[in-house]
Amino acid sequence: MIEERTKPLLDPAAWQGKIFSNGWRVAAGGTTDVTDKSTGEAIGSTGVANKSDIAEAAKRAKAALPGWMATPPAKRAEILRKAADLLEAAHDEVANFDVRETGGIRPKGDFEVSVAVGELREAAGLAEHSGERRVIEKTDEVESIAVRVPIGVVGVISPWNAPLILSMRSVAPALAVGCTVVLKPDVQTPVSGGYVIAAALAAAGLPDGVLHVLPGDAEPGAAICTDPNINMVSFTGSTQVGRLVGEAAGRTLKRVALELGGNSPFIVLDDADLELATSAGAFGSFFFQGQICMASSRHLVHEKIAAAYTAKLTERTAKLGIGNPATEHVHLGPLINDQQLERVTGIVDRTLAAGAKASTGATHEGRFYRPTVLTGVTPDMAAFTEEIFGPVAPITTFKTDEEAIELANRTEYGLSAAIFSNDTERAVKMAERLNTGLVHINDQTINDDPRVPFGGVGASGNGGRFGSVSNLEEFTTWRWMTIRAKGHPYPF
Repeated sequence: MIEERTKPLLDPAAWQGKIFSNGWRVAAGGTTDVTDKSTGEAIGSTGVANKSDIAEAAKRAKAALPGWMATPPAKRAEILRKAADLLEAAHDEVANFDVRETGGIRPKGDFEVSVAVGELREAAGLAEHSGERRVIEKTDEVESIAVRVPIGVVGVISPWNAPLILSMRSVAPALAVGCTVVLKPDVQTPVSGGYVIAAALAAAGLPDGVLHVLPGDAEPGAAICTDPNINMVSFTGSTQVGRLVGEAAGRTLKRVALELGGNSPFIVLDDADLELATSAGAFGSFFFQGQICMASSRHLVHEKIAAAYTAKLTERTAKLGIGNPATEHVHLGPLINDQQLERVTGIVDRTLAAGAKASTGATHEGRFYRPTVLTGVTPDMAAFTEEIFGPVAPITTFKTDEEAIELANRTEYGLSAAIFSNDTERAVKMAERLNTGLVHINDQTINDDPRVPFGGVGASGNGGRFGSVSNLEEFTTWRWMTIRAKGHPYPF
């Protein structure tokens, strides 16, 4: 049931310039503006956490852990479902804020809210499994059992590109199984990435101390990785930073879940429907300006159809509108910041200098980068080897299925892949040989579902860690217990 609301979910008077840790409070790290990414206008301010803020929040989370673990699973599930109802009722409010805070179009904001609601409801279903017991042996003398218990305090570090989804997918299941959480959303998107979640769960009855939201940059992130009161780190972000997170957390023997970058192949076989393939390929490369880890980063196209595919993709791309998604009906908004613009332009410029051609795009006005199609891209060029994280579709051709597989796997990343073909049996056989955590036949590479085990391999992360029952293994551990009615003698 959708909850009726008479006031906004986000009370500006509460969160402006604050962090959330046992209520709204001033951050030791100061404040900074929350900006509209299309205009640069300040739309609020956020507290900025430093390492001392993290230390205090982690202590509070540890103090709250015994009470939350003892909360009946049915009650934990009730709070999560109530939060889902509240978030769903505030859909327009939250989606509109997401548009301004991230620079994404409204359908992207709608998608984030819908998936986050689904993640809360899916997590609620996990609560009943959180105290699972397995009987290993039972005799007249002894009962031997394994008991599933929460891992403890979970530190979540989430990125700016899909802030609501990528925070919620760790926060919701961790809470469901009895963990407490310290969440550090990216300081560029603190509201969508954290305050929305805090507001919905607090209004749903989550006790003080169970969830803490502390936006910040590298300093609080590093503190989460080493804090002695935090038992696990769930990180979503770049591979470069993920390596540092894994190293730092490993030194303190924390459990680590890493969902990192990608360079996902979009394979188009010679029997593919080009209308559908170019539609999917354009979406996979240009949705949210390509700033998604699952973006279709390399279009691998059979040489027999490469000219026709390129012409259709170029035609589609040239028609895409770019502008302020909060005030105009457009397909693409701005890149998130100037550093990202510099990255995208650098990769495209180096690829063009190496001999590739741009059939459309490769220009920008400020941070509004035109969607770009590159042709003649070879495996030694920057647009093939590097994660672009921008609205660019590099096209590389192949002659055989064997060559397509080899090209697809010629990367350290292993997140998502897609194959377009009218012969699904042929496509499935190819999919089974790709080094990726996700593969989609006759679809594009960007897909999300709270019910599935989600994750990549290689430089894209450490496996399918998020979604449905996978979260039970992620956020709990096993305790072995033996029970005897009375003791028995030993030879000592």
